[in-house]
Amino acid sequence: MDLFGDLRRLYYQVLNFAMIVSSALMIWKGLIVVTGSESPIVVVLSGSMEPAFHRGDLLFLTNFHDDPIRAGEIVVFKVEGRDIPIVHRVIKVHEKGNGNIKFLTKGDNNEVDDRGLYKEGQNWLEKKDVVGRVFALCRNGNYNNE
Repeated sequence: MDLFGDLRRLYYQVLNFAMIVSSALMIWKGLIVVTGSESPIVVVLSGSMEPAFHRGDLLFLTNFHDDPIRAGEIVVFKVEGRDIPIVHRVIKVHEKGNGNIKFLTKGDNNEVDDRGLYKEGQNWLEKKDVVGRVFALCRNGNYNNE
């Protein structure tokens, strides 16, 4: 047995693994910069948006703050006190003269709006709650542009 050869192979395996991990992290950070979203890719975890999205679908997000939020748009948002982001459709938008925008969301497969999901006392979401907006999806390995 060649101890030096075994150590060399182990060293190369560790180095290759480190290169793969660092490449994945660089790609992820690059996507964050390009899309403007803190989480440019999310997975659908529930059936609340069926038939538009199904469990396991991958959603690709953008979050350019200059673009106005409009009714009918599908957004991913975080609510204070909840760790998992929610993917739902904007159903109502309130714009004030000062440029302040508030909006209400609802899952396509839900009977009622999302006010029950928001933090206590919160009736509307604001732009600061948005993680991103869906612009494309990958279902069963097939890419579809929204």
